[in-house]
Parts: sequence; C-alpha cells; structure tokens
Amino acid sequence: MFRLHAAATRVRVSMLALGFALAIIVGAAAPAYANEDVVHFGETIHVRPGTEAHDTVCFFCSVDAEGDINGDVVSFFGNVHIHGRANHDVVNFFGRVTVDDNGSIGQDLVNFFGGVQLGENVSVGKDAVVMFGSMDAASSASVGGDRVTMPAFIFWVPLMLIISAIWLVVHEVRGRRARMMMRGF
Repeated sequence: MFRLHAAATRVRVSMLALGFALAIIVGAAAPAYANEDVVHFGETIHVRPGTEAHDTVCFFCSVDAEGDINGDVVSFFGNVHIHGRANHDVVNFFGRVTVDDNGSIGQDLVNFFGGVQLGENVSVGKDAVVMFGSMDAASSASVGGDRVTMPAFIFWVPLMLIISAIWLVVHEVRGRRARMMMRGF
C-alpha cells in the first residue's frame, strides 16, 4: 500500500514539474524572426511606417501594419489592421480584419468567425471570403475575384438546434428513469 502511494506521489510531482516547465517555456517564448518573417505568440505585431516585413504570423495577438507586408498575414484569435499594403494573402481566424482607406491586399482575404471592414478605395487582388462572419465594404472597395460571405447564423443556428435536441433527449431519458424509479416505491 505504501509503495503504491509513493509511486502515485512521484507521478504527481513529475507531472507538476513538467507542467511548470511548459508554463515557463510558453511564458518566456520570444518573438521569432527569420528572413524578415515575424512570428509572435501573445504579443501584437507592429509593422512601423516606412518598414517592411515578409510573412507575419500571430497566435493570440493582433497584427497592426502601418508599413508594408510583402508576404502573408496570418492571425489566430486576434485582429488584423492594414493601414497600407499587404502584398499577399491575409488570413484571420476568430478576429476582425480592417483595411483603412486606400489600403490594398495583393491576393486573397480570408476570415473565419469574424468580421471584415474595407474602407474607401481598398483593393483586394483576388478573392474575399468571410465564413461565419460579416463584411462591411465601402462602395468604392474592389475585389478582383469572388466575394463570398457566409453569415454566422448559418453555423450557429444548426449548432444550437443540435445542442437543443441532445439536451431534450438527455432530459427525457433522465425524466423517464426518475419516473420508472418512483413507480417502484
């Protein structure tokens, strides 16, 4: 019995140490730069006016581009704000994409579960796709390819119906069990 308890304690201490080590590594993660690429985790990427960046990738943070971005812009759980030019693709998950007046995106704009706002005279080189979100574009904004917007209710309404059906089935099964048990008394 004592050996089992000691082994379980060692496992708990080992798991706690591993979790602590991972927390330190994630907390101390430094931004990564490779050939003008910028990758951040939890810290906003600022591309200053007059500077350039190649690819920018941001996890749990935002991209604020006042300078030019010559590669792709990717953001997970954050926003993208383009003041000037993004010369390739802009992809955003669970956030908002805003392109200021006279800004441009060289190729595709893709947004999942968020919104897109395009100012006056904004150009998107190829396609603009907004899945389960909204697009607010000025009348002078141009999209070179397809403009596809699928509103959020197309995702949320069926999901809520499925959750409601599961809840109803579980509720009825539990209620039936309770009624059957009460009959026995």
